[in-house]
Amino acid sequence: MSNKQHTPRVLIFDSGVGSLSIGAAIHDLLPDIELLYVMDHGGFPYGEWGEALLTTHICATINRVLTVHQVDLLVMACNSASTAVLPALRSQISIPVVGVVPAIKPAAALSKSGVIGLLATPGTISRPYTAQLIQDFAGNCTVISVGSRELAPAVENFIWHNGDLDGVLQNVKREFGEHRDFAKMDTIILACTHFPLVQAQLAGLLPNMQWVDSGQAIARRVAFLLEELGLKRTVKEVVAMQSAIILGDEQGSASLVRYLQNKNIQISAD
Repeated sequence: MSNKQHTPRVLIFDSGVGSLSIGAAIHDLLPDIELLYVMDHGGFPYGEWGEALLTTHICATINRVLTVHQVDLLVMACNSASTAVLPALRSQISIPVVGVVPAIKPAAALSKSGVIGLLATPGTISRPYTAQLIQDFAGNCTVISVGSRELAPAVENFIWHNGDLDGVLQNVKREFGEHRDFAKMDTIILACTHFPLVQAQLAGLLPNMQWVDSGQAIARRVAFLLEELGLKRTVKEVVAMQSAIILGDEQGSASLVRYLQNKNIQISAD
């Protein structure tokens, strides 16, 4: 988009409903910009993909989307994808790309005990990028890592089909509790964009924790880049359109549609 007079439009891309947690933070800060959520439901979950295949798939998918939908900026709203595909993606598209990575730096600064929980997908836990973040910003902390294969699919099923979360959440609590320093843990990083959608349920099982995710930091970064691009925004009292596209063979369920409607997000055709 070259016309600087239009309402800024941001594409928020993820394998599923995790995009909604990042989008909520952006919408809270920037209610006057348009948000286009692209949920690659057919590729879910990204945390189970190998890095090379994931990079190829995401780059091809986003390039295909951008041939149809004009946007000013793209948010890769997935920790597993961001820690793997950003260099390749940025080399292929001309608009700015904002990645989401585990909020290890702010969590380390926030923790008083120096014992931090890292709740993520197995892909994010295993990435060298994540290990480097821990080394750079939490070297003096004990990081209890839980790479759950179950939680992101359970959250997706919860939003799509009102699925039950209890058993999976209990497993998360058990895995944290098995660590020798669990009693000292005072901060948990939600390092998958799906997880903030069930923070209330997690907090019920793991009380007295400080919860940290990347949503607000990403929103501030989007605001900065839009200003840097010279895009003119409308007055803050104006609430711009939010729409969602679901990729894959499965159409949005009645539960998902209701959830989106409650957030004033409409489902659009691909």
